[in-house]
Amino acid sequence: MSNSQDRAALKKAVYDRLLSLESEELATAVAHYEAHMQGSVLDDREGHDTDDLATSTEEVGLAAAFHHPVMTHHAKVDVIENLDFAPCDTVRSGAIVTLDGRHLVVAVSTARFDVDGVTYMGISPESPIFKAMNGLKAGESFDFQGREIGIEDVL
Repeated sequence: MSNSQDRAALKKAVYDRLLSLESEELATAVAHYEAHMQGSVLDDREGHDTDDLATSTEEVGLAAAFHHPVMTHHAKVDVIENLDFAPCDTVRSGAIVTLDGRHLVVAVSTARFDVDGVTYMGISPESPIFKAMNGLKAGESFDFQGREIGIEDVL
């Protein structure tokens, strides 16, 4: 396998892991939301006392708090699915950028995750560090928070 095929396979593995993790987060958020909603629906009785109605009203208010993570993770999955994740040599959305031995995936913000023993972290194209390095290539550097940072690799 050539170096470019290896790099493309690595990028595909990172994409697959990123999508899988965010899809799992979405499924968990949906499960929490559905469990909450199931507990907040009034039963089929004709009459409900004021305590039942008050509790149900409070539960509906809380449902919005459970719905927000669902919408957030759904939006992240949508971004990942529609991202151009082809190998590239310039920092842009969909790039994997290596800085000081750290691997950043320009897609959506995420917690750290591992692929083949290497740790990655997703960052948003709206993040200050992405804005500082957008359009640069491996070997170039940029100033970020008063520090000169070199780009080791772009994939």
